Amino acid sequence: MAEIRAEVVLPTQELRADIPFFTKVLKMRMDMIYPADDPSVAVFSGHGLRVRVEKNAAEAPGTLRILTEEPDQFAEGQRILTAPNGTRIEIVPLHEPLVMPETVHSFVVRRLADQAPWIIGRAGMHYRDLIPDRLGGSIIASHIRIPDGGPVPDMVHYHTVGFQLIFCYRGWVDLVYEDQGEPFRLFAGNCVIQPPEIRHRVLYASDNIEVIEIGVPAEHVTTIDHEMTLPNGPANPGRDFQGQRFVHHRADDAIWAPFRIPGFQSRDTTIARHTGNVAGVHVVRPAGGPSPQTRHDSDILFTFVMEGRMTLTAEGRDPHLLEAGDAFVVPPGMAVGYEDPSEDLELLEVSLPGVFETSLI
Repeated sequence: MAEIRAEVVLPTQELRADIPFFTKVLKMRMDMIYPADDPSVAVFSGHGLRVRVEKNAAEAPGTLRILTEEPDQFAEGQRILTAPNGTRIEIVPLHEPLVMPETVHSFVVRRLADQAPWIIGRAGMHYRDLIPDRLGGSIIASHIRIPDGGPVPDMVHYHTVGFQLIFCYRGWVDLVYEDQGEPFRLFAGNCVIQPPEIRHRVLYASDNIEVIEIGVPAEHVTTIDHEMTLPNGPANPGRDFQGQRFVHHRADDAIWAPFRIPGFQSRDTTIARHTGNVAGVHVVRPAGGPSPQTRHDSDILFTFVMEGRMTLTAEGRDPHLLEAGDAFVVPPGMAVGYEDPSEDLELLEVSLPGVFETSLI
């Protein structure tokens, strides 16, 4: 196959001044210059970029961003520079620090019957936002569906996140994860957490697959890894990813126990234990008996109604009759009650942190 290259064209008025800037300040290599007697074009390469600086070119000077692990050691610590040709140079960290916004607490009820719009997102998947205000950017909760099953046009990628949950709500989906062995099928009722920066790929989905995805913070970067092929060798299930371990929770293996709210029971996904208490995930169902109002002190408490119905009461608010597909967020300190649950009620509760205090009223 013939060699193909690409380059960015930048203008200049006087090439002689640009050569030392691009080679000495920006530490790029000069690959080409012509004509010899009065140079008007020079080509520089470096940092994964090829730049053609051309006298009187029609293009705007533009901006170059140089990402480095040691920005204070590059260009004598300068973060913003202007090249002789007018190009703006930004020196930024190679890995932006993960910023966790302070939670802006609010009481949220999101009903499926309100017909919130489905947005076509990454890999053709349909997204429905379950927390429109995102609590100040601290969390995103998405109801995701793929109407037509089959191969998913996904690539190996990873997310720069603090916490991420994938809960299979309907159907099934085939997934593969870094250091977790061969691809596996995630069935309805089961879930995985995707520890920070674990490489993974969605392979195949059943018709009408639906998942609930939780991401913290709401805005986080997804990076495509063009180098890694999955599966990537022998499994290493105990690997630590920035303090978290991969979890594949299977409903069939779960143990039901009394829930934090009397009158209910839950199966613990063990996610709190495997994330160092960053987050907790429980599947909840009625157990019979009275259920008093409660308050909690969790920073974030999100609940999705998977099956059945119940009435959510909250101090100072009208009661909400909730059904499958609805979601709600209860801020810390608010008195709430889970009333008149149907026998088939099933809730997905996600909390940050994983363990917190609940008081009965």
